[in-house]
Formats: sequence, structure tokens, C-alpha cells
Amino acid sequence: MLEHRKDNETPSGLKIIFFGTPQFAAYILESLVTHGENIVCVVTTAEKEQGRGLKTHPAVLQEKAIELGIPFLAPKKVRDQEFIEQLRSFEADCFCVVAYKILPKEIYAMPRLGTFNVHTSLLPKYRGAAPMHRAILNGETETGITTFLLDEQIDTGGMLLQEKIPIGINETVGELHDELMHLGAKLAIDTLRGLSNGSLHPKMQNASEATPAPKIFPEDCIINFNRPAEDVHNHIRGLSPSPGAVMILPTGERMKIYRTTIDHSDWKLPPADFGSSINKRKLYVGTATMPIEIHELQREGKKKMSAEEFLRGARMVITNKPE
Repeated sequence: MLEHRKDNETPSGLKIIFFGTPQFAAYILESLVTHGENIVCVVTTAEKEQGRGLKTHPAVLQEKAIELGIPFLAPKKVRDQEFIEQLRSFEADCFCVVAYKILPKEIYAMPRLGTFNVHTSLLPKYRGAAPMHRAILNGETETGITTFLLDEQIDTGGMLLQEKIPIGINETVGELHDELMHLGAKLAIDTLRGLSNGSLHPKMQNASEATPAPKIFPEDCIINFNRPAEDVHNHIRGLSPSPGAVMILPTGERMKIYRTTIDHSDWKLPPADFGSSINKRKLYVGTATMPIEIHELQREGKKKMSAEEFLRGARMVITNKPE
């Protein structure tokens, strides 16, 4: 297993172009700048029309680049030759990619030290677009960050650095995101310094150990309460807070559930049936094995609420849990 290197605090001295889009990337960019790395340009996605008024909104990374005073490019197409020539004009030593589009070889092979990606899994496990979500959905007890050099396939390149962290039994993907964001910044810094001083050498991945992490689609969000409690619990926390696991009520209403724990008592509750404590402060829902307790949810068209708030306004059959 690759280890997280502990290089000294001297900046790499490299000229770096940083690619990314979301908050995860913006945090890592700011960390690199704070640690003295020379980011000569930021590349992010073009502004998109959002909301009812279809107003254009810049990517989070673009806003961070402006805040830090770094030149940025936001191409509509990464294969645009004018954009590629702009990249070449910076004569960068290395490209760093964090949650961005698939890059063609003409781009990732451009810098003399190559292009590395900060990936949120222990490669070769969970190659793909949603490694954090899929790890929790599958009940994994650990994950981590891997930095690796880009090649022609998705998430298959030679690994540079890797570090593990545990996943708590009730941890949500939102909480894991923040932990991995901080770890990703550390490994990005160490990767740049290791590439600069020549101490890092790529290690080939074992393809036989690879697992996929495909994008999350709306149909993936529907909760199947006919599965064991552990699976239902993992499904909910693996999609919380975004995009959110969805329970479809008998009325057809779609309700998102954000936080649960497993109730290990001997009480039995039919799958998808609701139950509550006698004092109406705790809310439960049945699964194929044992109930799970719901702590936070959101009814369609409403704000997030606690179980107690839901129970105060509920107009449905709810079984009381035996004392």
C-alpha cells in the first residue's frame, strides 16, 4: 500500500495549472496557494444557466480563482484548439486535476511532469464519478485519497500517493466529503513536492482489484425497504445530503430521508411502515430485518425537519413502539 509522504514544507517550485469545478477543488486550490505553490492558471467549467430565470452562474472554482487573483480559463469544450494553445503558452511543469472533465491526451501529456488527479477512493477500488457515495452505499468501513497520473482510461493511471481513513457507521457522504477534502489537499501538496524532487514514482494499479463507482442517477435514490436494515441505513447516509435518499409514501408523496440509525431492539415493524415512541419524539421505519430510526427528513415542498416535527404534523397510521 502506498503511504502518505511527509515531505518538508518547502514549496515544489513548479509552475502548475489547476483543473476543477466544485467546492472540493476550490478548497484544495486555496491550500496549494497557502503552502506557496505557484498556480499560474486555473481551468474550470463554463458558466451555466440555472434557476427559473436561467441566470448564468460561475463554477465555485472560478470564484475562488478570482478571489485569489489567479488567471482562469473556462472553455466550453476542452478539445478546442485555441484553449489548448492557451494552456501550452503557460509552459507549466505539471497539471493538477480535481473533479473535472475527462481530458484528452493532447492536454494531459502536455506538461513535462505529467498530469495528476486527486481521487476520492483507494484505487483501484471505486473508479468512476461517485466514489464517495458508492463506498458508503456498499457499506465500506474505510476509504481514502489516491493521487495518480492520468492516462487514456478513466482512473487507471500509475498511483503516486495514497492514504486511508475510516468511515464511521453513521457517517454521511457529506461528512466524508469534508474529511477527504482536507486529506486531498495534504496529498496534493505532497504529490507536487515529490514530483519536483524526483522522489515519487508511479505504481501500476492491479486491474483485477478494480471496482466501479458510476454516477448516481435519480432511480438510484429510491429506498427499497425490503432490504436488510444495514443496507437501507447505508443507502440513506450514502446519499445524504445530496442528492438525498427518497422514500415514496403510499400517497405518492416523495420524502427525503437524511439521517438514520439502526434500532437493535427485538421490535419488528413491516417494511416501509412507520412507528414511533409512545411520547411521539422518535420516528422509526421498518425494513426486512429490524427498524431504523429516522432523525432528519424532508417532505416534498417543505424544509428539512426533525422526527419530532414530522410526528407533530403526521396524518397517517403510525404504530407505537412497545416500551
